[in-house]
Amino acid sequence: MTTPGRLPEPYGQASGANLADILERVLDKGVVIAGDIRINLLDIELLTVKLRLIVASVDKAKEMGIDWWESDPALSSRARRDELARENAELRERLARLEELEPGRAPKEAP
Repeated sequence: MTTPGRLPEPYGQASGANLADILERVLDKGVVIAGDIRINLLDIELLTVKLRLIVASVDKAKEMGIDWWESDPALSSRARRDELARENAELRERLARLEELEPGRAPKEAP
């Protein structure tokens, strides 16, 4: 006689609440995970990899002074606009200097 395989019991409401509580606490307080990996050959260090991981909410990270994503153009539309405005100003300045170097040519009027 064969018996049906036993299925794992579904997770109850309590485990979901516990996971939510843990996640809330981790994001509120923050967690730092640090580690180093070193590869040596005959007491000669060939490679060192330093790993640092911070898990925290955005508010907690800002409170700790970590806000690098705000100035990264790949992650922030405001930083991207600021970078484009800066680049545009530099190009206009370079164009003005080039037009000054060419004495016989009058600068074009903007439409």
